Amino acid sequence: MIVSMQAKGEALLSKCSKGFKSLVRRKQVDSVHVRREGHQLARKLTALDLTAIGVGTTIGAGVYVLVGTVAREHTGPALTVSFLIAGLAAALSAFCYAELASRCPSAGSAYHYAYICIGESVAWLIGWSLILEYTIGGAAIARGISPNIALFLGGEGNLPAFLVRHTIPQLGVVVDPCAAILVLIVTFLLCAGIKESSLVQTIVTMVNVCAMLFIIVAGGYLACKTGWVGYELHGGFFPFGLNGMLAGSAIVFFSYIGFDAVTGAAEETKRPLRDLPLGIGMTLTLCCILYMLVSVVIVGLVPYYALNPDTPISSAFSANGMQWAAYIVTAGAVTALCASLMGSLLPQPRLLMAMARDGLLPAFFSDISTRTQVPVKSTVTTGMLAAVLAFFMDVSELSGMVSVGTLLAFTVVAISILILRYAPPEEVPLPSSLQQFIDSVRKQFDDDSQSMERKEFNDADIVDQSPSQSGYGEASIQYPLIEKQFCEGNQDKQNPRRRRNIAIWNIALFCMGVLVLTSAASAEYLPSLVRFSLGAVGAAILLCSLVVLACLNQDEARHSFGHTGGFLCPFVPFLPAACILINSYLLMSLGVGTWIRVSIWLIMGALVYISYGWRHSSLTNAVYVPMAYLDHIYRASSSHQV
Repeated sequence: MIVSMQAKGEALLSKCSKGFKSLVRRKQVDSVHVRREGHQLARKLTALDLTAIGVGTTIGAGVYVLVGTVAREHTGPALTVSFLIAGLAAALSAFCYAELASRCPSAGSAYHYAYICIGESVAWLIGWSLILEYTIGGAAIARGISPNIALFLGGEGNLPAFLVRHTIPQLGVVVDPCAAILVLIVTFLLCAGIKESSLVQTIVTMVNVCAMLFIIVAGGYLACKTGWVGYELHGGFFPFGLNGMLAGSAIVFFSYIGFDAVTGAAEETKRPLRDLPLGIGMTLTLCCILYMLVSVVIVGLVPYYALNPDTPISSAFSANGMQWAAYIVTAGAVTALCASLMGSLLPQPRLLMAMARDGLLPAFFSDISTRTQVPVKSTVTTGMLAAVLAFFMDVSELSGMVSVGTLLAFTVVAISILILRYAPPEEVPLPSSLQQFIDSVRKQFDDDSQSMERKEFNDADIVDQSPSQSGYGEASIQYPLIEKQFCEGNQDKQNPRRRRNIAIWNIALFCMGVLVLTSAASAEYLPSLVRFSLGAVGAAILLCSLVVLACLNQDEARHSFGHTGGFLCPFVPFLPAACILINSYLLMSLGVGTWIRVSIWLIMGALVYISYGWRHSSLTNAVYVPMAYLDHIYRASSSHQV
């Protein structure tokens, strides 16, 4: 009876251990050794195409409204500084994305990086969150286009009858046919091919940029004529103080979200090691410059307290006798929304395709059209879903959920950089079909290791030959170099493992400290003493772990991880650490209602993963081998096939 219970206990423990390992199993960098058949996207995009995708996705119509709201309520004339600080904060994430995109240039973006560096369960969490972001984001953008089109045409009465919003009395739902039709048009363009859709994206983005340049040039001319009245105020440049300026930076930070869409097209880039970092950098730089110049002009053209919160740019021109400029501003807003809609719908099919390749979603989503070389089935599915949401639902209340997916992805990408530099994966998964070659190479390495140990033993034996003939001190004097090399060899084998374990624990402690600190900073309902105490504990953990990481040497294996020769993130570990801290604080500040809705979505995702993804994962029967074995195994496999 006791033996039976022990056996059951051991079996249960074994199952639990196996289940936990499956949650943290990591996959190999795609396309280093594996060349898929029938699952290849067309590599047609250049750095210019990627920049157009990034700028189009990032500069939405929000900037045409945001400058008025933030300047009136938070920053005043210091709006330009807020945009600069937000741009620098976004650049922290951009640096991390640039390195991972060039090392791992495959579809899936943050999901793909998390799967390689952290594990399957975290990758699923990020992928599931991004699915929500892209779907709701696309529907919300589409619902915002029709009012701007109506404004451009002079009112809803000038729209064709089949495009006008109307209410279904029985349901009390306001349907938007124009939004649904626009989503379907964009879906058709994306199905036509990546080069065709990127060409349209480039044209639409150029129209939007031209509208912003008109605002900058014409507004600057008017401001010079009127003497930049917005800056000649009694309150000075910082009427709301430093806190107001920083609060404005936190708000306008979300206007930089979208540059990560560049990494969604990584597998369709001609020269990913060069063009992906270049596309990300050019996107963020152009957006920051345009945002700052527009804010300089608009805040200088009209006093900040006189800006219209709904149409700040149009009203600023109207106040200076240029009512006709409203048409150009509205055209810019419409094209900005159209470009942003295309950018929101582009990455999601590729994300679904990447998850389906890994077995976490049905294989239906991984099919690629042989004619257009894009994932048509995934594109049509996501387009139809976004069109239905845009037609029936006012998703503006769910827009906060879009930010959760993006900020989670930014945070995980920064953590992945720390893991890659200090504790990169030591083992990689291979299909069980290569078991024969794995065993052969493993035996060869074991034999080499044993012969090396015998050689080291013989060398050591020379040092301490015979205690009766010569003491230890005499042997040390007689053979000092042999003794030193033998001792250093043993230390070299132990030190990397110890350093790696220290790094892993300190990365975990740093993340824990960030969580405690940001939770305390955002928990305004707690007493001040409790908040201060928790914040102090979190800050102490954070700083101590960061100091330890800064003192440790980075792992040598990082040089051979993934595709080498691309962009490298600077100032590690400080830059990724700052990125994690900023994004975590923004996550904690989103509000309870948003987190409740996101939690429901994540619970649904966990159920999908447990019921399907965990069982069908491509890593279920994978065999993990050390990185040193990899080239030998593939060489043996290819020679056997020949």
